[in-house]
Amino acid sequence: MNIFKLAYKNIIDNPLNLLLSIILFALGIGLISFLLLLNTQLKEKFDSNLAGIDMVVGAKGSPLQMILCSMYHIDSPTGNVTIQEATPFLRDGHPLIETSVPLSLGDSYGGYRIVGTDHSILKLYDVEIEEGKLFEESMEVTVGKGVALDKGLKIGDTFSSSHGFNEGDFEHDEVSFKVVGIFAGSGTVIDQLILTPSSSIWVTHDHGAEEIEEGEDDHDHDHEEHVHTIDRVDLLSHPEEEITSILVKFKNNKNFQALNMPRNINENTDLQAAAPAYEINRLYAMIGTGTNAIRSLAILIAIVSALSIFIFLFKSLKERRYELALMRVMGGGKTKLFSLIILEGLILAVIGFIIGIILSHVAMEVMAHYLQSDYRYSFTGFRWLSEEWYLLFLSLGIGFIAAIIPAWRAGNTDINKILSRNGK
Repeated sequence: MNIFKLAYKNIIDNPLNLLLSIILFALGIGLISFLLLLNTQLKEKFDSNLAGIDMVVGAKGSPLQMILCSMYHIDSPTGNVTIQEATPFLRDGHPLIETSVPLSLGDSYGGYRIVGTDHSILKLYDVEIEEGKLFEESMEVTVGKGVALDKGLKIGDTFSSSHGFNEGDFEHDEVSFKVVGIFAGSGTVIDQLILTPSSSIWVTHDHGAEEIEEGEDDHDHDHEEHVHTIDRVDLLSHPEEEITSILVKFKNNKNFQALNMPRNINENTDLQAAAPAYEINRLYAMIGTGTNAIRSLAILIAIVSALSIFIFLFKSLKERRYELALMRVMGGGKTKLFSLIILEGLILAVIGFIIGIILSHVAMEVMAHYLQSDYRYSFTGFRWLSEEWYLLFLSLGIGFIAAIIPAWRAGNTDINKILSRNGK
């Protein structure tokens, strides 16, 4: 019998201890692998949607909330601001601003957010039209690839929006949007959005207000005046209307005046400005606290699993002393016995690694379903990271270290003492 078959036979000879050792080892490796998968994909989503944005301007409130809402579309707005207040940041010719993108939020379709904006948003994201055209007039929409696939939207389809970001909220069924274009998949937040002129949001809310204020005939909004608000000049001609926030990209983000602009806005205006890079780093720090706690737990489990493998091998060694002595008598040298126990430790580690990796990817795929449902971001468990190869080497290292003492004891078995004891 070769050494591999013998090692395998010895391992399965004690199934209960084997199961305990493998479960502990798989849990430790699985937790570490799961954290790698989750953190990697989260960081990719956050980084891809930074889109070179240097500042977000909106209503007073939580700056992190404003960033998450305006850039990642996973939180509620801090409020609205009038175009009159926002005009200095939207007008062409600002000495520090290269691109400014107005956003109007508050409505959704099937859980996907409808964003009132203009074509300047395309300067921030590397996205192209796959079918149809860009929105031009009120109530026209160009939808992200993810939205189109999930909701089965096609060019020419119409739908009504819901007030709020959840399915089942109050519906604006008195007006409808028309799909005029579909974006190609870009891997950015645009995949999960429905883009339309800002005027579409105003028209929708004006009709909603008319419906809520039953019996009031003095509503003086003229919806026809909002037909062509894709032009920035026309947008600024409605100072009384509201938007949610503005995405700003500086001409030079190392310019001293540009760096101080958020602070100046916060101190000298009724608006709020936040730097995405700073707020996202704060978010990473908050997430990192929980992640570090879970990682520490995973390392502790890995240490306990190494101890479990050591106890398993050491106990097995005691039970097989006579067998190992006979192997020595039959020509098995110290090196062979040492290698046999080391091999058993490595086999345990590999089995635990495989089960742990499978568990982590299954758990990630299950979580991906809930993340997609709640936040409309696509995650996957069917992805393999290069870092997982390091986990394999870590597993082999743990198995090797746990087996060293039992292997050394096996290689230094006192043949005469063991055989004489057994013979009595």
